This record gives sequence, C-alpha cells and structure tokens, in this order.
Amino acid sequence: MTYRDILYSTDDGVATIAINRPQRLNAITGHSIAEIEDALSVAGRDRDVGVIVLTGVGNRAFSVGGDLAWEAEGGLENTRYDLGRKLVEHAKPIIARVDGYAIGAGNHMAYFCDFTIASDVSTFGQNGTRVAAIPAGYTATHLAAIIGHKRAREMEFFCRKHTAQQALEWGLINAVVPREQLDATVRAWCDELLMMSPTAMAALKASFRVAMEPYFNLTLNEVIAKVKPDFFRSGEQQEGAASFFEKRRPDYSRWR
Repeated sequence: MTYRDILYSTDDGVATIAINRPQRLNAITGHSIAEIEDALSVAGRDRDVGVIVLTGVGNRAFSVGGDLAWEAEGGLENTRYDLGRKLVEHAKPIIARVDGYAIGAGNHMAYFCDFTIASDVSTFGQNGTRVAAIPAGYTATHLAAIIGHKRAREMEFFCRKHTAQQALEWGLINAVVPREQLDATVRAWCDELLMMSPTAMAALKASFRVAMEPYFNLTLNEVIAKVKPDFFRSGEQQEGAASFFEKRRPDYSRWR
C-alpha cells in the first residue's frame, strides 16, 4: 500500500508509524486510520520487527484527534473505529512516542498503546464534549480502566488540558523526559523489549486484553443508537465543528 497520511519505516527491529499530517497537527481522518491499521498489519507480519513505535511528524503534535472538517462531513458516522482494538490486540508491543499535543483521538491512540513516553512539553486531553464529537464506546471505558472512573470522567467531560507530568501522576503515561532525550529514551525502551521473548510478550498482551473484553463489545454507533439515534442528523455535531472553526463558544441549548 502506498501511504498518503503516514510514514512507515523500520530500523534494527523497530517499525515506526508516523502520522504525517503536520499541517493539520496530525489530525486523522478515516483514510488515516485505514493506513495506520494497514501499517500495523505489515509490522505484524514482518519477522524482523519486534517493537512498533506510533508517533506524529513534527514537534507540535502527536495528534490532535479527528479532523473536524472530516467529522463535520459525516466521517464519524461512516467510519467504524477499530483502531484502538487493533492496537490492543496486536501481538507485538507498541510504544506511543508523544511530542506535543495528544488530544481527542490522539490521546486515545496513545493510551491504547502498551506504553506511552512523552516529552516534557507534551499536553494530553479530550475535546469531544466541547465540539460534539462523541468519545463514547470502548474508548471511554478503556480510559476508565487505565486511570479510574473519577479521573476519566474529569478528562472526558471537562476537556481540560493536562501536562505530561500530570498525565504521569494519573497513570495515563509511563515516562516523561526532556524533548532532547525523547528519541534516545524511546529507542532504549525498544532495545530492552527486543531482548524479551516475543511469545511471552504476545501472551501477556492477550492476557491483559481478556480483562478488557467486555469493553470492546461497546461501539460508538451502538451508544449513539441508544442515547440519541438521530445525533448525526440533528445538527448538534455541526454546531460543535462550526463553533471551533469560528472560534466561538458553542450553543448546545437546543439539544438539551
């Protein structure tokens, strides 16, 4: 597959998947998701690859989540989001290398990886309730399993921005390092993982996944069907996207 939205490379046992949309702060679309999923499959089949690193091009953002222009055009309704599941189910360990913003789906991708290493200038958070991009389904339940329900609700409902140090204290990420040490630290973690038994690591990932099995039965579209079946046609999501682009406070009073 020829990639448009990502860069894929391998180096001494490590495959790197880099979201390559820096002009959009590495915001993703359905096409981006399909490419990341394909690259994960390629790395999974490559016996020379033992560890995968997921990151973003540039030092402004890992990813700021779903591209709002794509979402406003119905992208969320027409795309089944299985990327989180594929990251969790992948047999090989995956490290999220975060430098800059990890917001919305960017935050999701980072915490679905087995490990997250961030530079000290990174920022984590959600944006869904602010722009009416519903972060429901297994993405929300998975977050609650990682940092607890109280913190997960605080992060999802309020959409506040959290420093890398705060994310570390909450248990959302594994390590925070100065930006200039980020690549060396990620490589050191990769090298250590490459010394471990691949079968043992795959068995561990499969075992951890069992505890999360009930979560994966809950999809975004299933939640919306129960909560508000006409959500994508109600105009609420469009108001969220419009308010973002117009740099104004959204008015959701009609949908309460």
